[in-house]
Amino acid sequence: MLLNPVISKLAGKRVVLASASPRRQDILSNVGLRFEVVPSWFKETLDKTMFSAPHDYAVETAKQKALEVARRMHVKHLKTPDIVIGADTIVTLGDLILEKPVDKEDAYNMLSRLSGKEHSVFTGVAIVHCKSQEALDHELETVVTDFYEETKVKFADLSEDLLWEYVDSGEPMDKAGGYGIQSLGGMLVERVHGDFLNVVGFPLNHFCKKLAEIYYPPSQHTITRVKHDSIPYVESFENLSDEEKQCPSKSKIIEKKVYKKKDSSSTSITGSSPPDPTVLQNGLSEKSIKGVQPPSKILQLLDGFKASKTLFVASKLKVFDEIKDKGALTAAEIAEKINASLCGTERLLDACVALGLLDKTHQVYHNTQLANAYLVSDADLSMHAYILHSDDNVWPHFTHLESAVKEGKNQHHRAIGTKTDNVFQNAYYHNPEVKERFMAAMHCMLKITARDIATAFDLSKYNSACDLGCTGALAHELVQVYPNMEVTVLDFPEVIQNISNFQPQGLESSRLKYTPGNFLKDNLPRADLYILSRIVHDLPEGKLNCLLEKISQVCNPGHGALLLAEIVLDEEKKEPRAILQSLSMGEGKQRSGSEYRNLLEHHGFNNVQVRVTSNLLDTILALKR
Repeated sequence: MLLNPVISKLAGKRVVLASASPRRQDILSNVGLRFEVVPSWFKETLDKTMFSAPHDYAVETAKQKALEVARRMHVKHLKTPDIVIGADTIVTLGDLILEKPVDKEDAYNMLSRLSGKEHSVFTGVAIVHCKSQEALDHELETVVTDFYEETKVKFADLSEDLLWEYVDSGEPMDKAGGYGIQSLGGMLVERVHGDFLNVVGFPLNHFCKKLAEIYYPPSQHTITRVKHDSIPYVESFENLSDEEKQCPSKSKIIEKKVYKKKDSSSTSITGSSPPDPTVLQNGLSEKSIKGVQPPSKILQLLDGFKASKTLFVASKLKVFDEIKDKGALTAAEIAEKINASLCGTERLLDACVALGLLDKTHQVYHNTQLANAYLVSDADLSMHAYILHSDDNVWPHFTHLESAVKEGKNQHHRAIGTKTDNVFQNAYYHNPEVKERFMAAMHCMLKITARDIATAFDLSKYNSACDLGCTGALAHELVQVYPNMEVTVLDFPEVIQNISNFQPQGLESSRLKYTPGNFLKDNLPRADLYILSRIVHDLPEGKLNCLLEKISQVCNPGHGALLLAEIVLDEEKKEPRAILQSLSMGEGKQRSGSEYRNLLEHHGFNNVQVRVTSNLLDTILALKR
């Protein structure tokens, strides 16, 4: 089984991991899977006595975790995921299920039971495929595939002193069975029989085989059964041919459910078949037609700019605001409000309906939930300012893409009509109105992604942070998430003097401080954590190296850290968003996770971790060596 073809089937999909476990996140990130993390709120209170085997309990818990996230994202977040992955790991000794210890005494008792004995580690995994049914009032349809993996682990005979030393390290407290085999807990283990990563928290090998079973179902003669002592049979799929990839799926689909947005009621249809991943939305098949695939992908790309411009124009004319104020309007009423022709307005509105931005009932238009959440200009998570910035500033640059490719340089001079050595000052800060629009666009982008940035890593150990070059959107989120953190925002004086325009009402601001300055030239305030949001990719190598060296010099070794918020390229450079961003040919460059790691390690940082959020920005955390 080749890994890349399996993982590549998830490229471009909204993949969600319903787990806050950093170990599961690392395992999946390390194989190139791009996903966002949405920890499940499912309370793990299932009655263990109701399950005939321990692995059934783990599988059901994993399934409920994943389904809770799928429903919550669909109904409350208004973001329907394509795939949600849930997992639950338990340790069993005989019929006794050991989960996470509640305190040190519980951890010691667990480890004492395991001392000198062989136990089993089960991880249940649920893969939930989701689809919003527009024909059924946007109901959520889910198809669940689940499995489990068992690994046998033998503990050495452990002394009481050794057990208490390990318990006092704090490591057992968030781990099933009270130990982490990948860290200090490895010293307790005498031998492992089975999948090591399963004990860490996620059976990667079995997961990839299950994906292969879903997306590349084998014919019967390619299935071999491999038997291991005390471990269930595992189906092995090797060297799938193209012909075999076309075979009908025989994946075990546990259940198929449909959830309504309005009341979250469900109807279970047991034994349903999974959605065929080779069927396109228009009903055409990706399978060759006389040797040639239908050009659906090319047609989508060909019309992509039309969709973007439709969104830009509707936003600039404040169509979504006008409809939100009245609840629903006819084309004639909207045309009068935006001072446009009836014919042109009707066509624009119908295009928005086709794009899923508006709904239309009996010639009356009203906003979708998506439009009310993100496109109305005064919505809490409005993207209105960033959409206008994309139309006014990004679009002109891409109209000169041919010149940018030929010259290998940015086209600022063509886009803004004049040559300049200081793009920000001449393009965005040359007059108060343009400056405020640019600041609003950057604030809007960070506001939408601030929660994901703030919670991608546990930053609670940092008592002070310095956010370099922003309007404070991330700082607002940090002081809400971390009650003990104080945040200083450092930016140009002309930004700081307008900062009040971007402060949310009722914000507790005693732990926020705004300091005017130039982080490239001035001394930096002292802090435990330094933050650069959308800065690194814009700076040329010389300026970037000077800035990172300056931050490295003021960071406390062993305690200080640097947090970056950027669009991270995937290692194979196949995800389009960051690649398309790089076509602006700016002075800086977009980087992959490994490139960020090399860059930061060069400047004295280590333990560089990357989190792909699936939001507008990803995050990188590096500790000062």
